[in-house]
Amino acid sequence: MNKADLVDKIAGACDISKAQATTAIDTAVGSVTAALRKGDRVALIGFGTFSVSQRKARNGRNPQTGATIKIAARKVAKFTPGAELKKAVNRK
Repeated sequence: MNKADLVDKIAGACDISKAQATTAIDTAVGSVTAALRKGDRVALIGFGTFSVSQRKARNGRNPQTGATIKIAARKVAKFTPGAELKKAVNRK
């Protein structure tokens, strides 16, 4: 499923226009992004939690040349699925 499919699904289920559904999705994604940028966690009960994790600097290897390279420390976005999502995915 991509963004266009999600827009169609939301527009149909909520009886709103595709433009309104697109705005709703963009606002939700923008809000989560802004919260993560500030270092906050975003918990959607039953779905999961978005958070920011810190990765340490480390040494890596260039696969073409085999040379050792330094990989800088960085922050990464992390998603941890909630219990309800885990159950739904594992149902048959």
